[in-house]
Amino acid sequence: MNVMNEITRILNDLQEGDLQSSDELMPLVYNELRQLAANKLANEKPGQTLQATALVHEAFVRLVDVDYTQQWKNRRHFFGAAAEAMRRILVDRARKRRTEKHGGEHQRLEIDLGLLAMENGEDESVERLSEAIARFDAVDPLACELVKLRYFAGLSMRECSELLEVAPRSADRLWAFAKAWLLREVRGESC
Repeated sequence: MNVMNEITRILNDLQEGDLQSSDELMPLVYNELRQLAANKLANEKPGQTLQATALVHEAFVRLVDVDYTQQWKNRRHFFGAAAEAMRRILVDRARKRRTEKHGGEHQRLEIDLGLLAMENGEDESVERLSEAIARFDAVDPLACELVKLRYFAGLSMRECSELLEVAPRSADRLWAFAKAWLLREVRGESC
């Protein structure tokens, strides 16, 4: 039996309610779905954090949702539904990024604290950074400790989150806040 017929058989089994068939389906359609996801992501703005693999997996979960049985007429219909699921995921993520809670009104900046020591003469910048870190400790002691572990001890984010006993996503947020705050302070910018 060729792959096309096998996919059709599995899609029919899924329509009949055999959810075990979804385990057989993924390996057969994965490469095509991954290519579809890569094409969708290629049309997105640069800086997209979602990878093609994650998009495929999220779309696949939506396609074989246990609570809602899909009725696919054929393989083409299945891949059309997959493309639509990927589109909706990308739209949902774009809307989420624009919300105030997720910083939608702010411009995203990439900040490298290593560059601070190279501005305006190294000694002066290091001194300004040290003073800014001392002030930052009063603002957010936990974030300040994270800066010291990352910048001065050279630990990874995973190592820092374990040492500080915070979730990795919380450590990421603290790091982003700390970098922005310190950069503003070292450069002498006001809010």
